[in-house]
Amino acid sequence: MEKVFSSDGTAIACERRGAGPAVVLVGGAFMTRGESAPLAALLAERFTVTTYDRRGRGDSGDHPEYDVRREVEDLDAVIGHAGGEAMVFGMSSGAVLALEAAARGCAITRLALYEPPFIVDGSRPPLPADYVARLEELVGRGARGDAVAYFMTAAVGLPAEAVAGMRQAPFWAGLEAVAHTLSYDGRVMGGTMSGRPLPADRWKPVTVPVLVGCGDAGAPHMLSGARELASLADNFTLHTFPGQDHEIAPERLAPALTAFFTA
Repeated sequence: MEKVFSSDGTAIACERRGAGPAVVLVGGAFMTRGESAPLAALLAERFTVTTYDRRGRGDSGDHPEYDVRREVEDLDAVIGHAGGEAMVFGMSSGAVLALEAAARGCAITRLALYEPPFIVDGSRPPLPADYVARLEELVGRGARGDAVAYFMTAAVGLPAEAVAGMRQAPFWAGLEAVAHTLSYDGRVMGGTMSGRPLPADRWKPVTVPVLVGCGDAGAPHMLSGARELASLADNFTLHTFPGQDHEIAPERLAPALTAFFTA
């Protein structure tokens, strides 16, 4: 493990493996660099792959006041550590963070995304208008488990009874440990889970090649969102993974990323 320092002085924990052109992996909600390790190991056969803990997670530091710009600066620092420029893969809400970073001028040469969790139609209920405020209120009064449960029901769309059963599972404590970062992901998503069309100009500054991946066996709103994103510009290309859902197998993802990053 290494640490790089973001613009506000926050230490960001990262790991590098492999040899070749630089690739940085950006995780989604709950994810630390450990969850990205299986994909990183496969890509490391062709690339120098950097995984990192987003702020507030794992071995990375945090700041009392969150701002999406700080997370963009974190990724910028990781890219700088990786060699000054890099190809980037973002998963779920990490895909939207990576898009923001590319739009704000980070040195990203190619960008691959998998299932940014947009809600752009009526295929599922949108997030409540006070979603982020509710998460922050729950965490603020120490109800971390309730914050995780709220995310699972309101954002993921799981039934409350299913979430109640999950609270007894061994992995639940690990989710509670990063519950405070769920509002971070909510802020990264902005209004893109409202059921309305994506803002046409939000990512207009992104001019590098962008691969928008989505499974065809998961939630319909994921595919709708990916299709709409891919339609925004000629440099955005949709890639559908047959039989995959939001928990895509690294063995299915790695060959597509390798082909895109070496094109």
